[in-house]
Amino acid sequence: MLNNDIVPGFDDEKDESLKIKLDKITEAPRCLLLTLTGYIDTYNSNFFQKRVQKAIESGFVRLIFQCGSLNYVSSTGIGSFTTFLKAVKPQGGDLVLLDIQPKVFEVFQLLGFSQFFNIKESMTDSIRFFNSDQVQEKPSIFPKVVSCPICYKKLKAVKPGRFRCSECKSILAIDDGGQVLLG
Repeated sequence: MLNNDIVPGFDDEKDESLKIKLDKITEAPRCLLLTLTGYIDTYNSNFFQKRVQKAIESGFVRLIFQCGSLNYVSSTGIGSFTTFLKAVKPQGGDLVLLDIQPKVFEVFQLLGFSQFFNIKESMTDSIRFFNSDQVQEKPSIFPKVVSCPICYKKLKAVKPGRFRCSECKSILAIDDGGQVLLG
């Protein structure tokens, strides 16, 4: 099946630095596998976001990103994954990162994002995650202790919103899931 057969217009735009192959996952409703090959950086992240947004707009809110052939992800690229998470959560969706290379995972860890994403070891685990109750509405996680992504100071957040780090004065945004972003 071609990408455009799954998501109309998906391949209208191409970028040689990042190839995306789509596969429908029939074992979980509204689930899509996106196999990423290449890299995601400041220059192609807009292309990446537009392509995935098309998939979300087509009704796919359970996204599995196969990252085994993804060689590099910049902080801008990680921001793209955060954007997707924010787009699918209100629709009862979620995303899974599968088969992340160690050097790519290290970027997620350094920026403090590895705890916010569902990282799975296999396709079976990913599908099981989407077919379990884990994707349903989660109770509030606040109050929550978070780390400033700039100075790593531990901060207590009692609710989602925008805050200033008491140590380095950076403005932070904390979403409903407790994810910390520069704000």
